[in-house]
Amino acid sequence: MKSLVTGGAGFIGSNLVDQLVELGHEVVVIDNEYSDVHEQFYYNDKVENHNLDIRDPATRPLYDGVDYVFHIAAEARIQPAVHNPIEAVSINSVGTCTVLQYAREAGVKRVVYSSTSSGYGLNEPPNVECQPDDCLNPYSVSKVNGEKLCSMYTSLFGLKTIILRYFNVYGNRHPLKGQYAPVIGIFLRQLRDGEALTVVGDGEQRRDFTNVLDVVSANVLAATKKLDDDAFGQVYNVGTGTNHSINEIANMISDNIKHIPPRLGEARITLAHNSRIKGTLGWEPKIKLEDWIESALPKDEVEEPKNPIRESFNKLKNWIYGAVK
Repeated sequence: MKSLVTGGAGFIGSNLVDQLVELGHEVVVIDNEYSDVHEQFYYNDKVENHNLDIRDPATRPLYDGVDYVFHIAAEARIQPAVHNPIEAVSINSVGTCTVLQYAREAGVKRVVYSSTSSGYGLNEPPNVECQPDDCLNPYSVSKVNGEKLCSMYTSLFGLKTIILRYFNVYGNRHPLKGQYAPVIGIFLRQLRDGEALTVVGDGEQRRDFTNVLDVVSANVLAATKKLDDDAFGQVYNVGTGTNHSINEIANMISDNIKHIPPRLGEARITLAHNSRIKGTLGWEPKIKLEDWIESALPKDEVEEPKNPIRESFNKLKNWIYGAVK
């Protein structure tokens, strides 16, 4: 099998590329390193890497002979899109149309599109795929436009597409710098550097945090699982179905916390209803946020908890393993 991954050197894309290589896929990566939040990009030396913009016609020949396209490349943060909406729409909407058209021309079997839970906006959680779009910012508008293009390419041209709406992805290789990096990455970097964790607003906003390896498994299933025709052109939530407040996350990591002013254009709560992806793709989230944070903390932080939430978690862990603390 041959797969093409746009954005394949970034956070989610590089994790997916590594998994595809392990599964025996021949992989082509398109990534122009468009990001100001990555400390580094990750290139697998077993794949074919191309430093190109997804909108560049020079990418067209790269689609020939490809079975699966995983379209991850994007302007992937809300606030930069607020500051430069023209560029966000160009990358996320025009770029997606370019990817779909080239995949169609090349006879690609299936396109998996990475989208965002930001499209739910202020809809009442848990968010279900049938809820109306409620885009609060240029980022969500541009990504939902990409969803509509995927659905249209399925219904009009017969190109098989699957749309995955991610909920607050974190994990191995997530960006650690920049004020718009994912919050868990920011917190871990601040802990590493001996800084106070910066909590936006009151910290009571809640997020459905989903590990990147669970996101990778959703992508692989979306591309390779045998599906009925009516499964294509549809949206699937990729989230755990549980959420945590930003204050809870901060307290799992450190007790040195400060609050900064709130940001505009962001939903208060995200929470996935994930029965559709479970039923259609057979996907289940495997990695618990608390377990991952524990593994990511410096060793002395794990051995000597700094707050009651961590103390309680360690007691529960020890009970599970039959140890009495």
